[in-house]
Amino acid sequence: MPFLLSQNYFTCIRLFCPIVSKIVGNYNSLATQAAPDDEGMADEFLNQILATYRNAPNSSKERCNAYVHKLCKAGNLSTAIRLLQSLRDNNIFIPNAYNTLLAAAAERNQIDLSFRIFKDLLVFHGPLTLTCYLKLARSCADTNDCTALIRYVKQVSDLAFPNNMIVINRIIFAFGECRQIEKALLVFNQIKGFGCKPNVITYNTILDILGRAGRVDEMVLEFSSMKEAGFVPDFVTYNTLLNNLRRVGRLDMCLVFFREMDDRGVEPDLLTYREMIEAFGRSGNTGEALRLFNDMKQRKIRPSIYIYRSLVDILKKAGKVDLAMSISQEMNSSTSDLFGSKDFKRKRILDMRSRAKGQASTMNNGVNWLN
Repeated sequence: MPFLLSQNYFTCIRLFCPIVSKIVGNYNSLATQAAPDDEGMADEFLNQILATYRNAPNSSKERCNAYVHKLCKAGNLSTAIRLLQSLRDNNIFIPNAYNTLLAAAAERNQIDLSFRIFKDLLVFHGPLTLTCYLKLARSCADTNDCTALIRYVKQVSDLAFPNNMIVINRIIFAFGECRQIEKALLVFNQIKGFGCKPNVITYNTILDILGRAGRVDEMVLEFSSMKEAGFVPDFVTYNTLLNNLRRVGRLDMCLVFFREMDDRGVEPDLLTYREMIEAFGRSGNTGEALRLFNDMKQRKIRPSIYIYRSLVDILKKAGKVDLAMSISQEMNSSTSDLFGSKDFKRKRILDMRSRAKGQASTMNNGVNWLN
């Protein structure tokens, strides 16, 4: 009896293998068509994926990615989204194929399709990379339909609840990165309509967007609104203000916010001091540059060799040669204790690791937020 069972088993295997081989062969053929723009061909491809996915998920995903790429290259995005959503309805979700399609939709400024893809990724894939948000923002570059844009963002916000503010912050940031400032401000001003509450990250993002655009007066007004709303500015807030005001030469306001920073117990770091000292020195205000330098040392912030060199150069140009020599001697006598290039590299690596850990923590906390 066992022998007969074994014979039957291998007979079935011999009969089944040619069928699978034929399916996979047809599957490969369809996936490599030069112009896969026929609806019937897409339906056949879908059926073949459904037939082979359980036994060969990885190869099925790879072939699907290739097929979607060719559909996008041929400009047949509607067939691609129909295929992917049909697979999704059969509990097969292929993020890489969605990302390929999102990139193609963004290139063609197809905002409707981009939001459809983005919503699927958000719901079925979970927390998304910054690249996805940037692609979404790029797809909106040519639209002037503010009503439609807000409607789409509201839909995304509803899907992302209770983590919708994380998603909204990233959408605002992405618009800023793509230089679509008015759209970033539009979304920001509609936050309450989404049933959300802004946070310090939201305000810091808006302040940076306005500052980098040179709209520092609006940035300062928004900062005042932030405080009036009861939010406590942090280190990032003040550095954003100082950096952007310094770039446009508003050093008077830099001093105001630098002092406010100190009054609120938010301590500036070495890079903050370096930028402030160099800015005042280049403007000819060597007195303020020296005051900041001494203030930094009193706070026991380890000076850098770059600050010393910059200060020496500033004093020489101002004709204060004796003072420059004194600072130079101080630098030479304490070279081993100064913050150098290796320290800056180490600090940059540590800062990057710290930010990465923070981002990972945020992502991990939200892994299952839509399940």
